[in-house]
Amino acid sequence: MPAQPDSGDTAWLLVSAAMVLLMIPGLALFYGGMVRIKSTLNMLMMTFAALAVVSVVWVLYGYSLAFGPDTGHGLIGDLSLAGMAGIGPDSVTGSSPTLIFAAFQMMFAIITAALLSGAIADRARFSTWVIFVAAWVTLVYAPIAHWVFTPDGWIAHHLRILDLAGGTVVEINSGASGLALAIVLGPRLGFRSEPMRPHSLPLVVLGAGLLWFGWFGFNAGSALAANGSAALAFFNTQVSGAAGIAGWLLIERRRDGHATTLGAASGAVAGLVAITPACGSVNPLGALLIGLAAGALCGYAVGLKHRLGLDDSLDVAGVHGVGGFLGTVLIGLLATATATGGPRGLFFGGGFSLVGRQTLAAVTVALFAFGATWVIATVLHRTVGFRVTPEHEHGGLDLAVHGESAYDLAGAT
Repeated sequence: MPAQPDSGDTAWLLVSAAMVLLMIPGLALFYGGMVRIKSTLNMLMMTFAALAVVSVVWVLYGYSLAFGPDTGHGLIGDLSLAGMAGIGPDSVTGSSPTLIFAAFQMMFAIITAALLSGAIADRARFSTWVIFVAAWVTLVYAPIAHWVFTPDGWIAHHLRILDLAGGTVVEINSGASGLALAIVLGPRLGFRSEPMRPHSLPLVVLGAGLLWFGWFGFNAGSALAANGSAALAFFNTQVSGAAGIAGWLLIERRRDGHATTLGAASGAVAGLVAITPACGSVNPLGALLIGLAAGALCGYAVGLKHRLGLDDSLDVAGVHGVGGFLGTVLIGLLATATATGGPRGLFFGGGFSLVGRQTLAAVTVALFAFGATWVIATVLHRTVGFRVTPEHEHGGLDLAVHGESAYDLAGAT
């Protein structure tokens, strides 16, 4: 008798997938508010382009590469599920229909690809970005998702790491890939010499709020069931996001003398990023410590780009890379048997084994994502071109690329 889906689990996964989708416009507003007014629409369009491209790739072959039967050695899935072949309404994965599981994972792929646009804000060719997203989700995201999210993936099988919602697949991957993109394209015109402040902090806060709401589906939905693990992930998500605000503002207040709105929004995201891998492995006190540490460390890390001359425009590496790495490694210290059902971190008598495995997975994913993204971006940059002309960059991408402006200031006056 074929497996029957559980109605409660299915309903929760349907809701969670929709919540993660809401993160896409949330990210668009978050990024759109952070850039200068002349490139606002371009940031929104880069996010929505990722939504469109990844959705198509996922149906054609992306889901099969990520979650299809392993081709050997735990590196990649085969193409037996290309075009969602053989998957119908009665197909079941776990306790839910396969189609909603595939849709839920599609949303993960979309938001991860869209995150990369923040690293190259104000200067990327839109047409090349579309090509890049298709290549990146195929060659970088799908393999890493297979390594971590499938039982036969080499990280899941050999390292046996704890990563409920994608600290490696989403956060470390996007941070390392964003850094590679920023290096290939080079800094914006006027970087370190001109002010490049966010043009709309209300949009930033609204975007952060939508991201926070969607993160409950992102993390708690990754339990793939309406159960205690989902409840723990939900609670820990809230605690860590709130603690991230406190950690960031403490650093900002001490360093700059002000607790800013941008800092509060960024701190919340940092805390949410760091708890993503750990939300099902630590208790609420551990989530509070992770969020506080992430807010402080990420707040410090984003200030380094000006010293190093690395123009990661909207701090993808500083927040998602650093926060994801921190959360993944801290599982090795703070995991509790009550949360995990077995494995324990160093501080709870588990020894150094889990710390080592978590660290090895984090480093491996970061190196692969950085290297593969650097190659893809370099090839595109040297062939079709990945950076806009200085004239378009100076005048703003909204008019130059899209023929529109975010605000009709002339009409308003």
